[in-house]
Amino acid sequence: MIEFFTAPAPNGWKVAIMLEECGLAYEPRWVNLAAGDQHSQEYLAINPNGRIPAITDHAPGDGGEPVTVFESGAVLLYLAEKAGRFLPTDLRGQSRVRQWLFWQVGHLGPTLGQHGHFHLYAEEKLPYAIERFHREALRVYGVMDRQLAQEEHLAGADYTIADMACFPWVRTWKAQGIPLADFPHVKRWYDALKTRKGLRRGVALGSDITRRGEMSAAERQNLFGTAKARVQ
Repeated sequence: MIEFFTAPAPNGWKVAIMLEECGLAYEPRWVNLAAGDQHSQEYLAINPNGRIPAITDHAPGDGGEPVTVFESGAVLLYLAEKAGRFLPTDLRGQSRVRQWLFWQVGHLGPTLGQHGHFHLYAEEKLPYAIERFHREALRVYGVMDRQLAQEEHLAGADYTIADMACFPWVRTWKAQGIPLADFPHVKRWYDALKTRKGLRRGVALGSDITRRGEMSAAERQNLFGTAKARVQ
């Protein structure tokens, strides 16, 4: 069984999709980000970066002690190797998937995360920051669109962990004010992936606990501040 430490957010949904697509047995362990669970010593022992997601695999392939993995890209690779699915075994195919997975964790996710923060959550609306990250968001969408004009999926003909990594971030397009229709190949890919049952179950995980309403000052500090006092 896999303990899955997560919250209803794009980086958590990436791993939820993979777990559902592979049919792996798991138990969600909810990390309340607004309450500051991610800054607790208990959680930092699992993920020293204090973010979601992370997993602890209590039945690793070597039959040894439980294995804990943090960072969403690393978790996806671990699960792909464990399940033997959604990652090619040939050198070139595997290299393509790794490149697009690392592109997501290095470009798509951080860009849309910052764009979403300044566009949606920052109390002070800073035109420079909003415009800066909006331009970069359009740039990374353009990168995807050009790739998907040539390939059915990001790393080639097959659906892989690279697609799972990118989908939850593209899923935020409406809230972020991204004109998805301007990227027809991304839209074609996005609409096709939405029909996958495993993916739909993954992104639905936690929908019943998604937070609504205004954040308190303490919640904003836990979500967006350093919370240094809680980290020893």
